[in-house]
Amino acid sequence: MATSTTGSTLLQPLSNAVRLPVDQVNFVVCQLFALLAAVWFRTYLHSSKTSPFIRHVVATLLGLYLALFCFGWYCFVFALGYLTVCQITRVYIFDYGQYSADFSGPMMIITQKITSLAFEIHDGMFRKNEDLTPSQRCLAVRRMPSLLEYLSYNCNFMGILAGPLCSYKDYITFIEGRSYQLQRSEANGKEDTKYEQKDPSPNIAVTQKLLICGLSLLFHMTITKILPVEYNIDDNFRATASWPVRFFYLYVSLMAARTKYYFAWTLADAINNAAGFGFRGYDKNGVARWDLISNLRIQQIEFSTSFKMFLDNWNIQTALWLKRVCYERVTFSPTIQTFILSAIWHGVYPGYYLTFLTGILMTLAARAVRKNIRHYFVESPAVKLCYDIVTWMATQVAISYTVVPFVLLSVKPSFTFYSSCYFCLHIASILVLLVFPLKRTQKGSKKHESVQPVWSRKLEEESLLQKNNYSTTNNSFSQKEEITCRYQVLKQ
Repeated sequence: MATSTTGSTLLQPLSNAVRLPVDQVNFVVCQLFALLAAVWFRTYLHSSKTSPFIRHVVATLLGLYLALFCFGWYCFVFALGYLTVCQITRVYIFDYGQYSADFSGPMMIITQKITSLAFEIHDGMFRKNEDLTPSQRCLAVRRMPSLLEYLSYNCNFMGILAGPLCSYKDYITFIEGRSYQLQRSEANGKEDTKYEQKDPSPNIAVTQKLLICGLSLLFHMTITKILPVEYNIDDNFRATASWPVRFFYLYVSLMAARTKYYFAWTLADAINNAAGFGFRGYDKNGVARWDLISNLRIQQIEFSTSFKMFLDNWNIQTALWLKRVCYERVTFSPTIQTFILSAIWHGVYPGYYLTFLTGILMTLAARAVRKNIRHYFVESPAVKLCYDIVTWMATQVAISYTVVPFVLLSVKPSFTFYSSCYFCLHIASILVLLVFPLKRTQKGSKKHESVQPVWSRKLEEESLLQKNNYSTTNNSFSQKEEITCRYQVLKQ
Protein backbone atom coordinates (compact mmCIF):
# COMPACT_ATOMS: atom_id res chain seq x y z
CA MET A 1 0.00 0.00 0.00
CA ALA A 2 1.56 3.28 -1.08
CA THR A 3 0.99 5.90 1.60
CA SER A 4 2.18 9.38 2.36
CA THR A 5 1.18 12.20 4.68
CA THR A 6 -1.91 12.56 2.53
CA GLY A 7 -2.95 8.89 2.47
CA SER A 8 -2.93 5.91 0.16
CA THR A 9 -2.95 6.21 -3.63
CA LEU A 10 -4.08 2.62 -4.12
CA LEU A 11 -7.55 3.75 -5.18
CA GLN A 12 -6.31 6.35 -7.67
CA PRO A 13 -7.73 4.42 -10.68
CA LEU A 14 -11.17 4.37 -9.02
CA SER A 15 -10.78 8.06 -8.21
CA ASN A 16 -10.07 8.78 -11.88
CA ALA A 17 -13.05 6.70 -12.96
CA VAL A 18 -15.59 8.47 -10.74
CA ARG A 19 -13.89 11.88 -11.14
CA LEU A 20 -13.56 12.55 -7.43
CA PRO A 21 -10.44 13.39 -5.41
CA VAL A 22 -8.64 10.31 -4.14
CA ASP A 23 -8.92 11.44 -0.51
CA GLN A 24 -12.72 11.50 -0.76
CA VAL A 25 -12.74 8.07 -2.43
CA ASN A 26 -10.47 6.74 0.33
CA PHE A 27 -12.81 8.10 2.99
CA VAL A 28 -15.99 6.58 1.53
CA VAL A 29 -14.36 3.21 0.77
CA CYS A 30 -12.84 3.02 4.25
CA GLN A 31 -16.19 3.85 5.85
CA LEU A 32 -17.88 1.12 3.80
CA PHE A 33 -15.13 -1.28 4.87
CA ALA A 34 -15.69 -0.18 8.47
CA LEU A 35 -19.41 -0.94 8.07
CA LEU A 36 -18.62 -4.51 7.00
CA ALA A 37 -16.02 -4.82 9.75
CA ALA A 38 -18.61 -3.64 12.27
CA VAL A 39 -20.99 -6.43 11.25
CA TRP A 40 -18.14 -8.94 11.57
CA PHE A 41 -17.11 -7.43 14.92
CA ARG A 42 -20.59 -7.78 16.37
CA THR A 43 -21.07 -11.31 14.99
CA TYR A 44 -17.74 -12.96 15.72
CA LEU A 45 -16.27 -10.77 18.47
CA HIS A 46 -19.42 -10.27 20.48
CA SER A 47 -18.84 -9.58 24.15
CA SER A 48 -20.43 -12.92 25.01
CA LYS A 49 -17.81 -14.74 22.92
CA THR A 50 -14.66 -12.66 23.33
CA SER A 51 -12.84 -10.91 26.14
CA PRO A 52 -12.74 -7.09 26.37
CA PHE A 53 -8.97 -7.28 25.77
CA ILE A 54 -9.41 -8.85 22.33
CA ARG A 55 -12.20 -6.42 21.43
CA HIS A 56 -10.01 -3.48 22.43
CA VAL A 57 -7.04 -4.76 20.42
CA VAL A 58 -9.02 -5.49 17.25
CA ALA A 59 -10.95 -2.20 17.37
CA THR A 60 -7.72 -0.26 17.85
CA LEU A 61 -5.68 -2.00 15.15
CA LEU A 62 -8.45 -1.71 12.57
CA GLY A 63 -8.90 1.96 13.43
CA LEU A 64 -5.20 2.73 13.11
CA TYR A 65 -5.03 0.94 9.76
CA LEU A 66 -8.00 2.85 8.35
CA ALA A 67 -6.54 6.14 9.52
CA LEU A 68 -3.16 5.32 7.98
CA PHE A 69 -4.78 4.29 4.70
CA CYS A 70 -6.91 7.42 4.55
CA PHE A 71 -4.64 10.11 5.91
CA GLY A 72 -1.09 8.91 6.27
CA TRP A 73 0.82 9.59 9.47
CA TYR A 74 -0.57 13.00 10.43
CA CYS A 75 -3.48 11.71 12.48
CA PHE A 76 -1.17 9.94 14.93
CA VAL A 77 0.78 12.98 16.11
CA PHE A 78 -0.27 14.66 19.35
CA ALA A 79 -3.90 15.37 18.50
CA LEU A 80 -4.61 17.93 21.19
CA GLY A 81 -1.54 20.15 20.92
CA TYR A 82 -1.18 20.10 17.16
CA LEU A 83 -4.77 20.44 15.95
CA THR A 84 -4.47 24.16 15.21
CA VAL A 85 -1.10 23.68 13.49
CA CYS A 86 -2.67 21.02 11.29
CA GLN A 87 -5.61 23.28 10.48
CA ILE A 88 -3.20 26.04 9.41
CA THR A 89 -1.22 23.54 7.32
CA ARG A 90 -4.39 22.38 5.64
CA VAL A 91 -5.56 25.90 4.82
CA TYR A 92 -2.39 27.67 3.78
CA ILE A 93 -0.22 24.89 2.35
CA PHE A 94 -2.38 22.12 0.90
CA ASP A 95 -5.77 23.27 -0.35
CA TYR A 96 -7.11 26.66 0.70
CA GLY A 97 -10.78 26.92 -0.12
CA GLN A 98 -11.25 23.30 -1.13
CA TYR A 99 -13.09 20.59 0.74
CA SER A 100 -10.94 17.53 1.37
CA ALA A 101 -11.26 14.52 3.62
CA ASP A 102 -7.90 15.23 5.21
CA PHE A 103 -6.13 14.44 8.46
CA SER A 104 -7.70 17.33 10.38
CA GLY A 105 -11.04 15.50 10.55
CA PRO A 106 -9.88 12.55 12.69
CA MET A 107 -7.78 14.91 14.80
CA MET A 108 -10.84 17.03 15.54
CA ILE A 109 -12.63 13.91 16.82
CA ILE A 110 -9.58 12.77 18.81
CA THR A 111 -9.25 16.26 20.31
CA GLN A 112 -12.83 16.00 21.54
CA LYS A 113 -12.19 12.57 23.04
CA ILE A 114 -8.91 13.51 24.72
CA THR A 115 -10.27 16.67 26.31
CA SER A 116 -13.54 14.98 27.32
CA LEU A 117 -11.72 12.11 28.99
CA ALA A 118 -9.31 14.49 30.72
CA PHE A 119 -12.19 16.38 32.34
CA GLU A 120 -14.02 13.15 33.18
CA ILE A 121 -10.92 11.78 34.96
CA HIS A 122 -10.43 15.12 36.74
CA ASP A 123 -14.05 15.11 37.89
CA GLY A 124 -13.90 11.50 39.05
CA MET A 125 -10.53 11.46 40.77
CA PHE A 126 -9.71 15.00 41.85
CA ARG A 127 -13.00 16.77 42.65
CA LYS A 128 -15.48 16.28 45.45
CA ASN A 129 -18.71 14.61 44.41
CA GLU A 130 -20.83 17.41 45.87
CA ASP A 131 -19.03 19.95 43.66
CA LEU A 132 -20.08 18.19 40.46
CA THR A 133 -23.18 18.84 38.39
CA PRO A 134 -25.50 15.86 37.83
CA SER A 135 -24.14 15.30 34.31
CA GLN A 136 -20.55 15.48 35.56
CA ARG A 137 -21.30 12.83 38.19
CA CYS A 138 -22.75 10.59 35.49
CA LEU A 139 -19.66 10.87 33.30
CA ALA A 140 -16.96 10.94 35.99
CA VAL A 141 -14.24 8.30 35.53
CA ARG A 142 -13.14 6.91 38.91
CA ARG A 143 -10.01 5.05 37.82
CA MET A 144 -7.21 5.77 35.37
CA PRO A 145 -7.75 3.98 32.03
CA SER A 146 -5.13 1.51 30.86
CA LEU A 147 -3.06 2.34 27.79
CA LEU A 148 -5.03 -0.18 25.72
CA GLU A 149 -8.37 1.25 26.85
CA TYR A 150 -7.14 4.76 26.07
CA LEU A 151 -5.97 3.83 22.56
CA SER A 152 -9.10 1.83 21.86
CA TYR A 153 -11.37 4.71 22.91
CA ASN A 154 -9.52 7.22 20.73
CA CYS A 155 -8.61 5.10 17.70
CA ASN A 156 -11.28 2.40 17.30
CA PHE A 157 -12.25 1.66 13.71
CA MET A 158 -15.91 2.59 14.25
CA GLY A 159 -15.27 6.25 14.93
CA ILE A 160 -11.76 7.25 13.91
CA LEU A 161 -12.69 8.63 10.49
CA ALA A 162 -15.88 10.57 11.24
CA GLY A 163 -16.79 10.01 14.88
CA PRO A 164 -19.19 10.65 16.41
CA LEU A 165 -17.92 11.58 19.85
CA CYS A 166 -19.03 9.31 22.67
CA SER A 167 -18.30 9.32 26.37
CA TYR A 168 -15.56 7.06 27.68
CA LYS A 169 -18.05 5.29 29.92
CA ASP A 170 -20.39 4.57 27.01
CA TYR A 171 -17.56 3.06 24.99
CA ILE A 172 -16.10 0.91 27.77
CA THR A 173 -19.55 -0.36 28.69
CA PHE A 174 -20.07 -1.40 25.06
CA ILE A 175 -16.71 -3.15 24.81
CA GLU A 176 -17.26 -5.02 28.08
CA GLY A 177 -20.74 -6.11 27.01
CA ARG A 178 -22.65 -4.25 29.72
CA SER A 179 -24.78 -2.20 27.31
CA TYR A 180 -27.80 -4.44 27.90
CA GLN A 181 -27.11 -5.18 31.57
CA LEU A 182 -29.22 -2.95 33.78
CA GLN A 183 -29.80 -2.52 37.49
CA ARG A 184 -33.23 -2.72 39.07
CA SER A 185 -33.81 -1.45 42.58
CA GLU A 186 -35.66 -3.59 45.05
CA ALA A 187 -38.83 -2.23 46.65
CA ASN A 188 -36.99 -1.32 49.86
CA GLY A 189 -34.44 0.67 47.88
CA LYS A 190 -31.54 -1.05 49.62
CA GLU A 191 -30.51 -3.59 47.03
CA ASP A 192 -29.90 -3.65 43.32
CA THR A 193 -30.33 -6.85 41.38
CA LYS A 194 -28.79 -7.31 37.98
CA TYR A 195 -30.78 -8.61 35.07
CA GLU A 196 -30.07 -9.20 31.40
CA GLN A 197 -32.25 -8.00 28.57
CA LYS A 198 -32.22 -9.54 25.13
CA ASP A 199 -29.50 -8.28 22.83
CA PRO A 200 -31.53 -6.26 20.28
CA SER A 201 -30.66 -6.40 16.59
CA PRO A 202 -29.50 -3.16 14.97
CA ASN A 203 -30.28 -4.37 11.45
CA ILE A 204 -33.42 -2.30 10.92
CA ALA A 205 -31.81 0.86 12.29
CA VAL A 206 -28.68 0.34 10.16
CA THR A 207 -30.73 -0.26 7.01
CA GLN A 208 -32.79 2.89 7.60
CA LYS A 209 -29.67 4.96 8.15
CA LEU A 210 -27.97 3.61 5.04
CA LEU A 211 -31.07 4.54 3.03
CA ILE A 212 -30.84 8.08 4.45
CA CYS A 213 -27.15 8.14 3.49
CA GLY A 214 -27.92 7.22 -0.11
CA LEU A 215 -30.68 9.80 -0.47
CA SER A 216 -28.57 12.52 1.16
CA LEU A 217 -25.60 11.83 -1.10
CA LEU A 218 -27.80 11.79 -4.21
CA PHE A 219 -29.49 15.05 -3.23
CA HIS A 220 -26.17 16.71 -2.46
CA MET A 221 -24.40 15.66 -5.66
CA THR A 222 -27.39 16.61 -7.81
CA ILE A 223 -28.59 19.89 -6.33
CA THR A 224 -25.20 21.43 -5.51
CA LYS A 225 -24.23 21.16 -9.18
CA ILE A 226 -27.44 22.90 -10.23
CA LEU A 227 -27.57 25.42 -7.38
CA PRO A 228 -24.04 26.07 -6.08
CA VAL A 229 -23.69 28.20 -2.96
CA GLU A 230 -21.16 30.43 -4.72
CA TYR A 231 -23.88 31.69 -7.07
CA ASN A 232 -25.27 33.70 -4.14
CA ILE A 233 -22.44 36.20 -4.71
CA ASP A 234 -22.57 36.19 -8.50
CA ASP A 235 -22.64 39.81 -9.74
CA ASN A 236 -25.34 39.24 -12.34
CA PHE A 237 -27.55 37.28 -9.92
CA ARG A 238 -27.28 39.94 -7.23
CA ALA A 239 -28.06 42.68 -9.73
CA THR A 240 -31.07 41.08 -11.43
CA ALA A 241 -32.76 38.74 -8.94
CA SER A 242 -35.52 40.00 -6.67
CA TRP A 243 -35.19 39.71 -2.89
CA PRO A 244 -37.66 36.79 -2.61
CA VAL A 245 -35.79 34.89 -5.34
CA ARG A 246 -32.44 35.56 -3.68
CA PHE A 247 -33.60 34.35 -0.30
CA PHE A 248 -35.26 31.28 -1.80
CA TYR A 249 -32.06 30.41 -3.68
CA LEU A 250 -30.05 30.99 -0.49
CA TYR A 251 -32.26 28.58 1.43
CA VAL A 252 -32.21 25.78 -1.16
CA SER A 253 -28.49 26.04 -1.93
CA LEU A 254 -27.54 25.90 1.77
CA MET A 255 -29.96 23.04 2.41
CA ALA A 256 -28.25 21.08 -0.37
CA ALA A 257 -24.82 21.94 1.03
CA ARG A 258 -25.56 20.54 4.48
CA THR A 259 -26.74 17.17 3.17
CA LYS A 260 -23.08 16.12 2.89
CA TYR A 261 -23.03 16.24 6.70
CA TYR A 262 -26.22 14.18 6.77
CA PHE A 263 -24.40 11.57 4.68
CA ALA A 264 -21.16 11.49 6.67
CA TRP A 265 -22.69 11.61 10.16
CA THR A 266 -25.48 9.13 9.44
CA LEU A 267 -23.01 6.68 7.88
CA ALA A 268 -20.77 7.00 10.94
CA ASP A 269 -23.78 6.34 13.18
CA ALA A 270 -24.74 3.29 11.12
CA ILE A 271 -21.21 1.85 11.43
CA ASN A 272 -21.32 2.12 15.22
CA ASN A 273 -24.81 0.60 15.33
CA ALA A 274 -23.74 -2.29 13.08
CA ALA A 275 -21.05 -3.12 15.66
CA GLY A 276 -23.68 -3.08 18.42
CA PHE A 277 -22.80 0.36 19.80
CA GLY A 278 -25.44 3.04 20.21
CA PHE A 279 -28.36 1.21 21.82
CA ARG A 280 -30.27 3.53 24.13
CA GLY A 281 -33.16 1.39 25.27
CA TYR A 282 -36.77 1.05 24.12
CA ASP A 283 -39.37 3.67 23.42
CA LYS A 284 -42.90 3.57 24.86
CA ASN A 285 -43.95 1.22 22.06
CA GLY A 286 -41.18 -1.26 22.81
CA VAL A 287 -39.13 -0.34 19.73
CA ALA A 288 -35.37 -0.42 20.17
CA ARG A 289 -33.71 3.01 20.01
CA TRP A 290 -30.28 3.24 18.39
CA ASP A 291 -29.64 6.95 18.89
CA LEU A 292 -27.28 7.00 21.89
CA ILE A 293 -24.51 8.69 19.88
CA SER A 294 -26.51 10.05 16.93
CA ASN A 295 -25.23 13.40 15.74
CA LEU A 296 -28.32 14.92 14.16
CA ARG A 297 -32.09 14.66 13.71
CA ILE A 298 -32.83 15.58 10.12
CA GLN A 299 -36.59 16.08 10.35
CA GLN A 300 -36.29 18.45 13.30
CA ILE A 301 -33.51 20.37 11.55
CA GLU A 302 -35.44 20.89 8.33
CA PHE A 303 -38.63 21.89 10.17
CA SER A 304 -37.00 24.02 12.84
CA THR A 305 -39.11 26.99 13.91
CA SER A 306 -36.36 28.59 15.99
CA PHE A 307 -32.59 28.74 16.42
CA LYS A 308 -33.23 26.77 19.60
CA MET A 309 -34.74 23.86 17.74
CA PHE A 310 -32.03 23.89 15.07
CA LEU A 311 -29.16 23.90 17.59
CA ASP A 312 -30.83 21.15 19.62
CA ASN A 313 -30.68 18.79 16.66
CA TRP A 314 -27.53 19.71 14.71
CA ASN A 315 -24.10 18.23 15.53
CA ILE A 316 -25.49 16.99 18.83
CA GLN A 317 -22.37 15.31 20.19
CA THR A 318 -20.18 18.35 19.52
CA ALA A 319 -22.75 20.56 21.26
CA LEU A 320 -22.61 18.25 24.27
CA TRP A 321 -18.79 18.36 24.20
CA LEU A 322 -18.81 22.17 24.15
CA LYS A 323 -21.22 22.19 27.06
CA ARG A 324 -19.20 19.73 29.12
CA VAL A 325 -15.69 21.11 28.60
CA CYS A 326 -16.48 24.82 28.32
CA TYR A 327 -19.95 26.16 29.02
CA GLU A 328 -20.58 24.63 32.43
CA ARG A 329 -17.01 25.30 33.62
CA VAL A 330 -16.47 28.98 32.81
CA THR A 331 -17.54 31.75 35.19
CA PHE A 332 -18.35 34.58 32.77
CA SER A 333 -19.74 35.04 29.24
CA PRO A 334 -20.35 31.31 28.75
CA THR A 335 -22.20 31.70 25.46
CA ILE A 336 -19.48 33.83 23.87
CA GLN A 337 -16.64 31.64 25.15
CA THR A 338 -18.39 28.53 23.89
CA PHE A 339 -18.85 29.99 20.41
CA ILE A 340 -15.17 31.01 20.34
CA LEU A 341 -14.05 27.51 21.33
CA SER A 342 -16.30 26.06 18.66
CA ALA A 343 -14.75 28.30 16.02
CA ILE A 344 -11.18 27.41 17.08
CA TRP A 345 -12.01 23.72 17.05
CA HIS A 346 -13.48 23.90 13.55
CA GLY A 347 -10.35 25.47 12.07
CA VAL A 348 -8.67 28.66 10.95
CA TYR A 349 -10.68 29.64 7.91
CA PRO A 350 -11.91 33.22 8.45
CA GLY A 351 -15.38 32.19 7.34
CA TYR A 352 -15.72 29.97 10.39
CA TYR A 353 -15.18 32.92 12.70
CA LEU A 354 -17.59 35.13 10.75
CA THR A 355 -20.23 32.43 11.04
CA PHE A 356 -19.78 31.94 14.77
CA LEU A 357 -19.67 35.68 15.50
CA THR A 358 -22.86 36.07 13.52
CA GLY A 359 -24.24 33.02 15.31
CA ILE A 360 -23.74 34.64 18.71
CA LEU A 361 -25.75 37.66 17.58
CA MET A 362 -28.48 35.56 15.99
CA THR A 363 -28.77 33.24 18.98
CA LEU A 364 -29.16 36.05 21.50
CA ALA A 365 -31.63 37.91 19.28
CA ALA A 366 -33.70 34.80 18.58
CA ARG A 367 -33.83 34.02 22.29
CA ALA A 368 -34.94 37.55 23.10
CA VAL A 369 -37.73 37.46 20.51
CA ARG A 370 -38.93 34.05 21.61
CA LYS A 371 -38.92 35.02 25.28
CA ASN A 372 -40.78 38.30 24.80
CA ILE A 373 -43.39 37.64 22.10
CA ARG A 374 -43.98 33.92 21.61
CA HIS A 375 -46.49 33.61 24.45
CA TYR A 376 -48.86 35.95 22.59
CA PHE A 377 -49.28 33.42 19.77
CA VAL A 378 -49.66 30.03 21.44
CA GLU A 379 -53.19 30.08 22.83
CA SER A 380 -55.17 29.79 19.59
CA PRO A 381 -54.29 26.76 17.38
CA ALA A 382 -54.89 28.75 14.20
CA VAL A 383 -52.75 31.67 15.36
CA LYS A 384 -50.03 29.31 16.55
CA LEU A 385 -50.01 27.57 13.15
CA CYS A 386 -49.51 30.90 11.40
CA TYR A 387 -46.81 31.80 13.94
CA ASP A 388 -45.04 28.47 13.33
CA ILE A 389 -45.07 28.98 9.55
CA VAL A 390 -43.64 32.48 9.85
CA THR A 391 -40.98 31.43 12.37
CA TRP A 392 -40.03 28.41 10.22
CA MET A 393 -39.41 30.68 7.24
CA ALA A 394 -37.52 33.20 9.37
CA THR A 395 -35.40 30.48 10.99
CA GLN A 396 -34.43 28.82 7.71
CA VAL A 397 -33.43 32.13 6.16
CA ALA A 398 -31.53 33.20 9.28
CA ILE A 399 -29.64 29.88 9.51
CA SER A 400 -28.72 30.05 5.82
CA TYR A 401 -27.64 33.69 6.16
CA THR A 402 -25.48 32.81 9.16
CA VAL A 403 -23.63 29.85 7.64
CA VAL A 404 -22.78 31.32 4.24
CA PRO A 405 -19.25 32.29 5.40
CA PHE A 406 -18.80 28.76 6.78
CA VAL A 407 -19.23 27.43 3.24
CA LEU A 408 -17.46 30.24 1.34
CA LEU A 409 -14.54 30.15 3.86
CA SER A 410 -12.81 33.42 2.89
CA VAL A 411 -13.39 36.96 4.07
CA LYS A 412 -13.89 38.68 0.71
CA PRO A 413 -16.73 36.51 -0.69
CA SER A 414 -18.37 36.42 2.74
CA PHE A 415 -18.42 40.22 3.01
CA THR A 416 -19.55 40.41 -0.60
CA PHE A 417 -22.59 38.36 0.34
CA TYR A 418 -23.35 40.24 3.55
CA SER A 419 -22.87 43.66 1.96
CA SER A 420 -25.17 42.67 -0.91
CA CYS A 421 -27.80 42.01 1.76
CA TYR A 422 -26.91 45.29 3.49
CA PHE A 423 -26.09 43.31 6.65
CA CYS A 424 -29.85 43.26 7.16
CA LEU A 425 -30.07 40.43 9.69
CA HIS A 426 -27.09 41.72 11.65
CA ILE A 427 -28.77 45.09 11.99
CA ALA A 428 -32.14 43.51 12.79
CA SER A 429 -30.55 41.38 15.52
CA ILE A 430 -28.87 44.38 17.13
CA LEU A 431 -32.16 46.30 17.11
CA VAL A 432 -33.95 43.34 18.70
CA LEU A 433 -31.38 43.20 21.51
CA LEU A 434 -31.79 46.93 22.09
CA VAL A 435 -35.59 46.73 22.21
CA PHE A 436 -36.22 43.47 24.06
CA PRO A 437 -34.78 42.74 27.51
CA LEU A 438 -32.50 39.76 27.99
CA LYS A 439 -31.37 38.75 31.45
CA ARG A 440 -27.65 38.57 31.97
CA THR A 441 -25.74 35.66 33.41
CA GLN A 442 -24.57 36.11 36.97
CA LYS A 443 -20.82 35.61 37.20
CA GLY A 444 -19.89 32.49 39.06
CA SER A 445 -23.38 31.09 38.98
CA LYS A 446 -23.45 27.37 38.48
CA LYS A 447 -26.72 27.59 36.65
CA HIS A 448 -26.70 30.05 33.78
CA GLU A 449 -30.25 31.11 33.24
CA SER A 450 -31.43 33.32 30.42
CA VAL A 451 -28.40 33.05 28.16
CA GLN A 452 -27.81 29.37 28.74
CA PRO A 453 -27.66 27.50 25.42
CA VAL A 454 -30.70 25.37 24.86
CA TRP A 455 -28.66 22.22 24.45
CA SER A 456 -26.96 22.91 27.79
CA ARG A 457 -30.21 23.61 29.60
CA LYS A 458 -31.84 20.57 28.04
CA LEU A 459 -28.97 18.32 29.08
CA GLU A 460 -29.16 19.54 32.68
CA GLU A 461 -32.92 18.96 32.82
CA GLU A 462 -32.54 15.46 31.41
CA SER A 463 -29.77 14.55 33.83
CA LEU A 464 -31.93 15.43 36.84
CA LEU A 465 -34.35 12.60 36.15
CA GLN A 466 -34.45 9.80 38.69
CA LYS A 467 -31.67 7.27 38.28
CA ASN A 468 -34.10 4.37 38.04
CA ASN A 469 -36.09 5.88 35.17
CA TYR A 470 -36.36 2.52 33.45
CA SER A 471 -39.72 0.83 33.26
CA THR A 472 -39.53 -2.48 35.07
CA THR A 473 -41.99 -4.02 32.64
CA ASN A 474 -40.62 -3.05 29.25
CA ASN A 475 -37.33 -1.33 30.16
CA SER A 476 -38.41 1.74 28.20
CA PHE A 477 -36.49 4.97 28.48
CA SER A 478 -38.02 8.36 29.12
CA GLN A 479 -37.82 10.45 25.95
CA LYS A 480 -36.02 13.20 27.83
CA GLU A 481 -33.60 11.05 29.79
CA GLU A 482 -30.04 12.33 29.58
CA ILE A 483 -28.02 10.08 27.35
CA THR A 484 -25.17 9.12 29.62
CA CYS A 485 -26.85 9.37 33.02
CA ARG A 486 -27.89 5.77 32.62
CA TYR A 487 -24.56 4.99 34.22
CA GLN A 488 -26.07 5.98 37.51
CA VAL A 489 -27.78 2.61 37.27
CA LEU A 490 -24.71 0.68 36.13
CA LYS A 491 -22.12 -0.59 38.57
CA GLN A 492 -18.63 0.72 37.92
